[in-house]
Amino acid sequence: MTTFEERTTVHAFRDDALGEHEAVGLAAAIRRGEVGAAEAARDAAERVRAVEARLHAVQAYAESPAPAAGAGGAFAGVPTFVKDNTDYRGLPTGHGSAAFSPREARRHAPFTRQFLSSGVTVLGKTRLPEFGFSPSTEYEAAEPVRNPWNTGHSAGGSSGGSAALVAAGAVPIAHANDGGGSIRIPAACCGLVGLKPTRGRVVANAQSRQLPLDIVSDGIVSRSVRDTAAFLAAAETYWRNPKLPPVGLVEGPSGRRLRVGFMLDSPNGVTTDAATRAAVTDTVATLRRLGHTVEPVAPAIDPRFTDDFLTYWGLLSFLIGAGGRTFGPDFDRRRMDGLSRGLHAAYVKNWRSTPGVLRRLKRTKVAYAAAFRGFDLLLSPVLAHTAPPIGHLSPTVPYPELVERILRYVAFTPVDNIVGTPSISLPAPTATEDGLPVGVLFSGRPGSERTLLDVAFTLEADRPFRRVQDA
Repeated sequence: MTTFEERTTVHAFRDDALGEHEAVGLAAAIRRGEVGAAEAARDAAERVRAVEARLHAVQAYAESPAPAAGAGGAFAGVPTFVKDNTDYRGLPTGHGSAAFSPREARRHAPFTRQFLSSGVTVLGKTRLPEFGFSPSTEYEAAEPVRNPWNTGHSAGGSSGGSAALVAAGAVPIAHANDGGGSIRIPAACCGLVGLKPTRGRVVANAQSRQLPLDIVSDGIVSRSVRDTAAFLAAAETYWRNPKLPPVGLVEGPSGRRLRVGFMLDSPNGVTTDAATRAAVTDTVATLRRLGHTVEPVAPAIDPRFTDDFLTYWGLLSFLIGAGGRTFGPDFDRRRMDGLSRGLHAAYVKNWRSTPGVLRRLKRTKVAYAAAFRGFDLLLSPVLAHTAPPIGHLSPTVPYPELVERILRYVAFTPVDNIVGTPSISLPAPTATEDGLPVGVLFSGRPGSERTLLDVAFTLEADRPFRRVQDA
């Protein structure tokens, strides 16, 4: 049981080189010479040390962090972290797993190079649940990553370490990636902006290219829409997918009137809790007040979608277990955690369904595209309920009970991963009774990041997002 002392708010904001800057503001201060990049890195490292004993968000530290080569880019000198499922040369990549001893990466992953092109200074690696399978960053035999708004609650997953550090003010932005909600879930839990780009918008990672259905997109978590918009523009200057419309730099709301379809409950029948419903209905009212057209919508998703996605998740666990020695010569799948082992065992019992599962999942894009007819965006909850207490989604919970809890929590985000559409989690102005953030989700057609950023800027300007330092 969580003690009273653990149920506290933690933040690192102070009067130093970072101040209350987000990434764009800090980079501008560095360019003007008001702050040095080395000073920003030093003060960020001190902030991390100040909160790490309470949040447990860091997996590894870089020995001598320095601005990326060239020191140019939109985020030149901005301190940050890379998630520990992505290679950063000189640091081990552990994937949150105790099943092997991680080896030091010999080269940067392709997305790491794209991220570094923005000029960031990498301070280290952030923690994630084993192989990113869980929506909460918890472990069988290690401290969980805790939510800075209330340390008795989950910071979300799988990019939980990144979200905890950004929400606490230790760094302005951090790398995140998303294969079923892993950018958007921790953003919702921690009161952040989390955009999952369109499939193919950023450089694909090596694992994605090997999957029968690529569901993973890389990005960041941030405290402002401006930082997320600047990240997409910076990523595009390094590499742009010619098959997608360019995003460019979006700097504020366009004033365009949008048609938005909204839902309160998941198409798979999961109902949302009161705080989550209030966040969505409040957002609907705000959009209407600002002149947008908002109407209910009910996407006709195949009722087998949830089971099919779970089977695909099990296939991923099976493939990791079968080819685990690529992670390290001492890999032992018996040391994988309870969730990973449960997914693996469930898939082994049901592997013959794989061709049908893949066919149905690929067909989801037809029904999802139909839901957008007449609408520019879809609005929904990010999650069916707010951030759970630590332990609710622990891998020590028996697998049948754990997976049931996960399915009643992660009821909205996976569709965008399967279809490849972009979506963004935004902090709602409402909160739970004990002050926890609540997120709302906007999803768009492939390539519609500009529209997502447009509505995000609109809502942020109307009611600025709550800040943990004011809690």
